[in-house]
Amino acid sequence: MAKNSKGSHSTKGDGTTPLMRQYNDIKSKYPDALLLFRVGDFYETFGEDAVKVASILGIVLTSRNNGGNDVELAGFPYHSLDIYLPRLVKEGYRVAICDQLEKPSKEKKIVARGVTNVITPGLTLDDSILHSKANNYLCAIHIERENEFGVSFLDLSTGEFMIAEGNQTVIESLFQRFQPAEIIFSKKDKRKILDIIKDQWPVFHIDDWVFVHETSYNKLLNHFKVSSLKGFGIDSMNSGQIAAGAILHYIEMNQNKEISHINKITKIPQEDYMWLDRFTIQNLELVTELHSEGRSLVDVLDHCSTPMGTRMMRKWILLPLLSESMINSRLNIVEYLLSHKELCIQISSFLKQIGDLERLISKSAMGKIQPRETLHIKKALLSSHNVQLLLHETQVEDLITMSELINPCHHLISSIEDTIKEEAPTLVMKGNFIKDGVDETLDEYRYLVKNAKQVMQEVLDKETESSGIPNLKLGFNNVFGYYFEVTARHKYITPPETWIRKQTLANAERYITEELKELEVKILHAENAMQEIEEALYVQLIIKINEYIENIQATCAQLGRLDCLLSFAHQARMLDYNRPEFNDEGIIEIIQGRHPIIESMMGHDKTYIPNDLLLDQKSQQIIILTGPNMAGKSAVLRQTGLIALMSQIGSYVPAKKAKLSIVDKLFTRVGASDNISGGESTFMVEMNETASIMNNLTDKSLILLDEIGRGTATYDGISIAWALAEFLHDNEAGKPKTLFATHYHELNELTHKLDRVKNFNVAVKETKDKVIFLYKLVEGGSEHSFGIHVAKMAGMPQRVIDRSNEIMHQLEEKSIALSGSSKKQTKEILSALKAPVYQLSIFETDDPSIGEIRNILLELQPELMTPIDCLIKLKELQELVQKSLLDSL
Repeated sequence: MAKNSKGSHSTKGDGTTPLMRQYNDIKSKYPDALLLFRVGDFYETFGEDAVKVASILGIVLTSRNNGGNDVELAGFPYHSLDIYLPRLVKEGYRVAICDQLEKPSKEKKIVARGVTNVITPGLTLDDSILHSKANNYLCAIHIERENEFGVSFLDLSTGEFMIAEGNQTVIESLFQRFQPAEIIFSKKDKRKILDIIKDQWPVFHIDDWVFVHETSYNKLLNHFKVSSLKGFGIDSMNSGQIAAGAILHYIEMNQNKEISHINKITKIPQEDYMWLDRFTIQNLELVTELHSEGRSLVDVLDHCSTPMGTRMMRKWILLPLLSESMINSRLNIVEYLLSHKELCIQISSFLKQIGDLERLISKSAMGKIQPRETLHIKKALLSSHNVQLLLHETQVEDLITMSELINPCHHLISSIEDTIKEEAPTLVMKGNFIKDGVDETLDEYRYLVKNAKQVMQEVLDKETESSGIPNLKLGFNNVFGYYFEVTARHKYITPPETWIRKQTLANAERYITEELKELEVKILHAENAMQEIEEALYVQLIIKINEYIENIQATCAQLGRLDCLLSFAHQARMLDYNRPEFNDEGIIEIIQGRHPIIESMMGHDKTYIPNDLLLDQKSQQIIILTGPNMAGKSAVLRQTGLIALMSQIGSYVPAKKAKLSIVDKLFTRVGASDNISGGESTFMVEMNETASIMNNLTDKSLILLDEIGRGTATYDGISIAWALAEFLHDNEAGKPKTLFATHYHELNELTHKLDRVKNFNVAVKETKDKVIFLYKLVEGGSEHSFGIHVAKMAGMPQRVIDRSNEIMHQLEEKSIALSGSSKKQTKEILSALKAPVYQLSIFETDDPSIGEIRNILLELQPELMTPIDCLIKLKELQELVQKSLLDSL
């Protein structure tokens, strides 16, 4: 590896080389980051950092002599930073990049170095680290007091800055919705916060003094250049302000100074959105699938043409609206787009040319945008103008309003057009990206570089003519630079007064002129001068771009919104979705509803079987749903929740018809999971989730319960499930619409005791030896779960299946004979069961001789054998059995 100078190997009294002393000094300022230390053409890491880096990147771990002691060393070429950096950050590490701040020279023993950038999982603009389809949120959390939290989210790549406050349940829901890339908090709260977030996200704790209200409040005022936070609607949110101020502090401490694109902060208005707890977000697979081969709702609905649209789609799915007027505004646009396919095609074609304008403008604000990316800003703005014209021509009020909020920034388009070449390079350092005619001095340098020989020849011809000296030569050396040389034959001719003698040789005289020296300076320093001029002009252009940040961000918001609505229209057209209707009577009526995710995963040769469903608050508030395993009970639950949610994000729904009331809280309790590290069993987790639902339900809630009570003893489970149904039917908070799937067929009796409870089952067709699933929801309760049949489908050994059927028949027959079973009677029946008598197959053994006997028998062809052949073969089999018996003794 290249070293910066010989002096870097000398040591002082402490035995440490100057290079390592410099490294240790810089590392002490960034103890929690991996320090990439530039040494010549390499980024090197030392000590524990080197061990980690070598392991993560799969590079060689070696060592370096440090004054007699070896220190671990791992490094990679500096030009490979774009390859290795993303891998380090994606592993959750903070990375400090330490560069050489000057060129090596013989005069200096050690090159000046300093950290020029710190990249963390939550603070990055690197395209290879960011996911284009998802936001990259840095989150700060502050504990105000017991179960009172303030939280803030910032996406540095888009400038989106939000705060919220609430209890632990609220915070957990927000984490699940926004999926932060990194979470920061104060050192004193470390244990409490780690108990909440577990190991789900990278974390970093900072000094407690940062999480003080006065500090954070002033930080916010200074950043936004305001005298109060009332204009943002967050003036009373003290704990949220503390979290937001901590984020600004964290940005500064990580060398990010230019953040003008963060120009507003907004409250997350939880009262405006449907409540989704973290379990519901997971169970309904809204943005992440439960199984690797599965799909999420965002995967199904996302047909967006821009990353901005996809990111907004995720937010819409996680923040369903409660305002019927806002929902209908979206639905109105979808309806219009659905009936104007050609318009959709035209708009989509322009949106595809816009790309990720939102993140490009953030790069510009932070001074990290490259010349070719500015051309893309120009292209994106031109395309946005075309979109604006198309929307305006529709004469639809909602679309015209959207078009008026799109600002193509025509002056900025002209500025970029007039400044940057169309063939601009990807990096500023490559140069030659400013157009000719922008700067006279730059044009002059370019002409000199391109025509240096011609220019020098013109100077020579001019001086030859003016001096009258024939055979005048123009030369160059490293001592004098350019010079005129007069040969000995003509050196006695008096030179012009403007000539200055520099050297006398035996056969010639050498002269310079001021004009020649000026030209020499220009030619020799042209490359550096051109780079400086181009960079200065480029900085002026970036300043110009940054004047339009807010306008472009507002445009991006409208383009993302339009992209989502186009996606909804495309999905509706492709899969025959229909517009939902809303009512104030608390009715959910779905005709021929389908599960959007399951349907999208079915092959073309299969058809999803739709179902009708009615829930209201007068006659059918609670449905007890019974039926076999695998018959589709969970699908009915989930599709009901998904249809309700999709309608409130402004999407058409997979149903022939859907009449819905606004759902303010959507709860699900499905599946089985545990929290072993937290000391919670599967049943404990189930009860925690169920308790959260019961304590937070409202009159407008939709509750989806699947197999409550199955994690404990049968009678315990039935009792809990029964009591829950009664509570949901009669409680002070209201009449939440509920789907309750269960294998406790005893719950069917509730329909005779509670007015608003109805029984439904998922139908099956029984034949003599098998069960056919019909996947159809029908009225009435079911008395069978067909669990043994499902076990058989799963490949359970036939012996287990036969014995299961035998025990089940015994229980059913004896229970009837005893006129009603009880726990005592069930125990008596099981106690009286005879032990199974199994006839062991002679081939169910590991004895190799038995295997040989089986092979011999399989190869026999009795119809071709004589009696003698049969006796011989029988004797052979007898000998094999005798050998097996002897071997076993």
